[in-house]
Amino acid sequence: MEEHIETNNFIEQIVVEDLKSGKHESIYTRFPPEPNGYLHIGHAMAIYLNFTIAQKFGGKTNLRFDDTNPETESTEYVDSIRRDVKWLGFEWEEERFASDYFEQLYQYAIKLINKGLAYVDDSTQEEIAAQKGNPMKAGTESPYRNRSIEENLDLFEKMRKGAFEDGSRVLRAKIDMTSPNMHMRDPIIYRIKHMHHHRTENDWPIYPMYDFAHGQSDSIEGITHSLCSFEFENHRPLYNWFIKELEIFPSRQIEFSRRNVTYMITSKRKLLKLVNEGLVSGWDDPRMPTVSGMRRRGFSPDGIKMFCDKAGISKRENIVDVGLLEECIRQDLNKTTDRIMAVMNPLKVIISNYPEGKTEMVQLENNPEEEEVTHRDVPFGREIYIDHNDFAEEAPNRKYRRLAPGRIVRLKGAYIIECESYDKNEAGEITAVYCKYFDNSRSGNDQSGLKPKGTLSWVEASNAVKAEARIYDRLFTVPQPTKPEEGKEFIDYFNHDSLKVLPNIVVEPSVKDKSIGERLQFLRIGYFCIDEDSKDDKMVFNQTVTLKDTWSKK
Repeated sequence: MEEHIETNNFIEQIVVEDLKSGKHESIYTRFPPEPNGYLHIGHAMAIYLNFTIAQKFGGKTNLRFDDTNPETESTEYVDSIRRDVKWLGFEWEEERFASDYFEQLYQYAIKLINKGLAYVDDSTQEEIAAQKGNPMKAGTESPYRNRSIEENLDLFEKMRKGAFEDGSRVLRAKIDMTSPNMHMRDPIIYRIKHMHHHRTENDWPIYPMYDFAHGQSDSIEGITHSLCSFEFENHRPLYNWFIKELEIFPSRQIEFSRRNVTYMITSKRKLLKLVNEGLVSGWDDPRMPTVSGMRRRGFSPDGIKMFCDKAGISKRENIVDVGLLEECIRQDLNKTTDRIMAVMNPLKVIISNYPEGKTEMVQLENNPEEEEVTHRDVPFGREIYIDHNDFAEEAPNRKYRRLAPGRIVRLKGAYIIECESYDKNEAGEITAVYCKYFDNSRSGNDQSGLKPKGTLSWVEASNAVKAEARIYDRLFTVPQPTKPEEGKEFIDYFNHDSLKVLPNIVVEPSVKDKSIGERLQFLRIGYFCIDEDSKDDKMVFNQTVTLKDTWSKK
């Protein structure tokens, strides 16, 4: 083990010590999601941790689906998890399923029975709960706890063959009903469930409990460091008890704190409720904290990984401000996205002294942050659109940088114009603005001597691409919706104004060459992504993040 390797957190320090001591020659981690929903930002952080620690120390990482509960699992979720992990930029060593080990786990259970360490219990769910007692009171033994090994083997085999109804019997480990750790009070390790499984179909009428399958699956795969959140800290003694009694590879469980993100929830059950109640359009709604939702919104894998790195790892629960996530996305997109001009609230401008029927091309930079800056041609003509917010009937002060009667502005990459007049409708709304341009003021060859204070984005009218923009706000109105006030639940804080649709924006024609999912910067506005709802006659753009952090100012 190299002495000079720097460690960034306590988990990496443990890995370094294990390698230095010779306990392990290499590192093997795993990401083990249950395929019962779509991955979210919390999973993204766990993926980043498991894969990057293995990569840093020359190790490997498995993708394993802990599919021991057929009631909530499906192939749809398996496929989405694969897609999300790959999109984040990680490649796993092997793809495994807990269901791959059903026979081996069954044999492990038989071994415990033969050692007198497991028994079939006919007690009801309520009776077992009562037997366990509570943290302040010792449990009581089941009347079936001292069945003979032979009887337990016979009953467990019949359970395996489907001879009993759901809920009629369970297999429990025989440990200690007086343990202060409730997980050690004869935990259930198998239950009867006559239900179709997405992989094994109807082969198994019994399924191992998570606590029995998870640790043993780690051991079977030779996982050296089993990383999980602190909610499983009290499960570790049981994890280690199974390893000891089954005499199998001693995978080491290490806990770290969850990193919750403000204005988000990281519970698949709660996210599913948003989907089922129609508050969002689906798991991939761009407001959702799911990986698929963030991808559709335009978040970049590198931006998410930057966030995971900056959020860090700790032993205590912490809340990460969503502003950090958005700033990481902003930093990455600033370096990687092409710039285009878009007008969100179009106002027509007629340049009265520009020749009718004439169109010329002006050159604009695609991305000024690139080492070798490229350019694109953008059409310019007599009629253009600017944003309503870039025009005022009367300039409010001398420092006003936008268009108003008698004021001049630079059109980005094109000419300087001066407002001469404007039209209003009966409702008092501005419908058109009339300007003159200075033909000797073209960008790159300006000989006008004029010094406008402001530069405006614009789109030439005859070539404008009509589009829809979807503007997103926080999904919840409070930073921690999972900690509601008394009498409320998380869903009461849902932000019903979290989506605003602008149906009539216009964009420069270069977007016609862009693909679904491509990320762009709308000049002076923010970062956007081309949504899958786009059609040939109308493109749809999702706002990813603003150019600057505007939320903290609210």
